[in-house]
Amino acid sequence: MEITWYGHACFRLRDRNATIITDPYGPGIGYTLPRVRADIVTISHAHPGHSYVAGVKGKPRVFDGPGEYEVSGVFITGIPTYHDKKKGAERGKNTAFLFEFDGLSVCHLGDLGHIPTQSQVEALSQVDVLLIPVGGVSTINAAQAAEVVSLLEPRVVIPMHYKTKALNVKLAPLSKFLKAMGLGKLPEQDSLKITASTLPEETQVVLLSYKQA
Repeated sequence: MEITWYGHACFRLRDRNATIITDPYGPGIGYTLPRVRADIVTISHAHPGHSYVAGVKGKPRVFDGPGEYEVSGVFITGIPTYHDKKKGAERGKNTAFLFEFDGLSVCHLGDLGHIPTQSQVEALSQVDVLLIPVGGVSTINAAQAAEVVSLLEPRVVIPMHYKTKALNVKLAPLSKFLKAMGLGKLPEQDSLKITASTLPEETQVVLLSYKQA
């Protein structure tokens, strides 16, 4: 499987059988979405920075809520969560998506705004790769993200939804999350190519550089 980050909460997950795009963004947030084609698009919540399906080429199946789905050998579980710590009273609902394919389990937390409940932790307890927001403001912050990592114990952690030079939305920088994880500066890589056999034994944070048009 290859994982590529397009900035904000938008990733491409790809193997030989299927291509998934998560939370495609529209114009206005600073990033420019490349011309991407997909079989599957997932939307964590209805916001222009996360739900710009028109920016994705092809005729993808679009999932924007809880449920269990299967497309092209990809098993998808939408897990209901909230965009804030008051059960949606401030920002509404959020869907975390769990993808199982190519022998791996990948979770995209969307704009998670709270520490997961015990039942949510159990649903995500076997995650290999965790795509987690760390920039605070409209999601969990750096310290909370580190707590979520300790609860879920994924093998690989890829931070997202934080301040970069391209982004014009107010979010905290990545450095706060790295500090909360007890890490210093880490190198970025263009993409992550990973298989079940190459997963690290201990939790590892991987930084991806964002791809632009």
